Amino acid sequence: MTTPSSEPPRWLHCGHGAAPDDPVGCRGIRVRGYTACLAHLADTERDAYLAGLQPGADVDHRGTSFTAHLLHELLRALRDPGTGQPHVGYAELGSATFEGYAGFESATFKGYAGFESATFKGSARFEFATFESRAGFESATFKGDTEFESATFKSDAEFGSATFKSDTGFESATFKGRTGFESATFEGRAWFGWATFKGRTVFESATFKRRAGFESATFKGRTVFESATFKGGAWFRSATFEGEAGFESTTFKRAWFESATFKGRAGFGTATFEDSARFESATFEDDAWFGAATFKSPVDLGPFVCAGRVSLVGAVFDGPMTLSCVARRVECRRTRWMSTAELRLRYTTVDFSHAVFEYPLTIAAEAAPFVLSDGRPVTEQALAGAPDATVRMASMRGVDAAHLVLADVDLSECLFTGTVHLDQIRLEGACTFGTVPPAMHWRGWRPIRFTQRRTLAEEHHWRASQPGAVPGWNVAVYGAGRVGPLQLAPVYRALRKAFEDGKHEPGAADFYYGEMEMRRHADDIPRSERGLLTAYWALSGYGMRASRALAWLGAAMLVTIVLLMGLGLPKDAPKQAATGTVPAGGGKVTFEIDKADPQNPTGERFTGERFEQALNVTLNSVVFRSADQDLTTSGTYIEMASRVTEPVLLGLALLAVRNRVKR
Repeated sequence: MTTPSSEPPRWLHCGHGAAPDDPVGCRGIRVRGYTACLAHLADTERDAYLAGLQPGADVDHRGTSFTAHLLHELLRALRDPGTGQPHVGYAELGSATFEGYAGFESATFKGYAGFESATFKGSARFEFATFESRAGFESATFKGDTEFESATFKSDAEFGSATFKSDTGFESATFKGRTGFESATFEGRAWFGWATFKGRTVFESATFKRRAGFESATFKGRTVFESATFKGGAWFRSATFEGEAGFESTTFKRAWFESATFKGRAGFGTATFEDSARFESATFEDDAWFGAATFKSPVDLGPFVCAGRVSLVGAVFDGPMTLSCVARRVECRRTRWMSTAELRLRYTTVDFSHAVFEYPLTIAAEAAPFVLSDGRPVTEQALAGAPDATVRMASMRGVDAAHLVLADVDLSECLFTGTVHLDQIRLEGACTFGTVPPAMHWRGWRPIRFTQRRTLAEEHHWRASQPGAVPGWNVAVYGAGRVGPLQLAPVYRALRKAFEDGKHEPGAADFYYGEMEMRRHADDIPRSERGLLTAYWALSGYGMRASRALAWLGAAMLVTIVLLMGLGLPKDAPKQAATGTVPAGGGKVTFEIDKADPQNPTGERFTGERFEQALNVTLNSVVFRSADQDLTTSGTYIEMASRVTEPVLLGLALLAVRNRVKR
């Protein structure tokens, strides 16, 4: 039993029933012209008062205790003969107590309707009621079922700190001004289906202990559910949020936002989803923020469409998670994934920097539009202006990639520096990387041409920052930071190993080339090593460019042929001469065969015959064989040099071909 307060109300009160344990007595305001409240007037006085009321009259019965009969008599006195419904001017009913059924169906309140701190002990019915001015229900207590179905609030409606102990219905209600449910408590079911909120709507710190339904509701102004608690299911199916929607710090037991439409920014930052959260077929026409949200159970988000950004920065996923969405950008920086996860995306750029996960996580591009559970395809009209449905990775810095799988994503702009265990990443499908600038460029008088290969975005940024950089290298975007060859070499090395482990040797060759390029340009290598790498690059592109090695081989063979024709082949083939002595007494004759030294060529040296001889010597030198051709002293040294250099160049060419075709 509640002990009566010893503090009298601020109005001139009735005082009926005052006693030592309740010195205040009845707190009902005295009826004007009388010394008692409406409940304690004598019958004749009450009849006289009610008979003097007209439709649209102001009433002030603050603190009065109404029985169902007394309230009925009051509303009958205010009934408009034309409509048969009560018409009230200003209604001051704050702190009133309605002992039984409180029926305000179809009533019209033309002035302020004040029910602050009122107590409705039975059912409270306001169906089809119209509040033309401000309606105040702050701190009111509704102990029975409460109905505001199809009620119209043309001005502000305030329910701050109100308590609804039983089921509450605002179905199809219309709120044209500000609607406030700050710190309200709904102990029973709360139903706002098909309601329309045209002004600012605030449910900040409200508590819904059972199911809360906002199905097909329309919120045209800013909507705030910050710090609200939904201990039962929260149903927002097919709801429309035309202004900004804020669910920051809200706690959901279960949340359903299927087919909901958010036309302004939707904020779920620091929200907690304790059970399932469903956003299937939801549409976000602006950004959707889930920053620092916590998902404590298995989550299947989507498929949904977001025309702006989906921010999951700092979000925590305690259970398995599947995200299917069509969005311009998905930000997963510093997210924590405590179980397996799969992100299936379209039209999206993903920032995954500093994400933490210890279980397999897949980021994949969905080739075809998503299909809803009922078989309908997801409408992607919000991103109709996007160039394609490609999924692009923006950053993986600070990620441990040991359990990461990327499928059919574009990595041309991805930042890899700082990724841990990058050599263990799995790349499935058609994962694409950036390429070098095409065509021929000129640096002063020197032509510059880059052979095509896979490159990292950071190499683009570094090369674009160098003096005299050729056009085509992409400049670093803001916030990307700048790294150099020293940091990029191990990144290329790790990706090369990842491709090799995936039995994709031709792809690994590009990353080996990039690794060698970064080593050649790094600041920490000795000059001798840099010179060796430069020669290796110039001769065969680090054993990766067969055309370059073959070009050098052809040039070396041509030089060898020219030198042999000019200096190496003798003028004529040396003649052999045999000499011997016949013993005087006869007997065995001994002959000595000598060969003249080759003579240096004179006269016409570049003839077809000499070309064939030089070509024969050169071809044999390429395969490290001797052509048994008489050569001058100069020709001998020319052949020796040819037999050293040309087989090496041939070997480099064969090595490059093998690196491109082996499996």
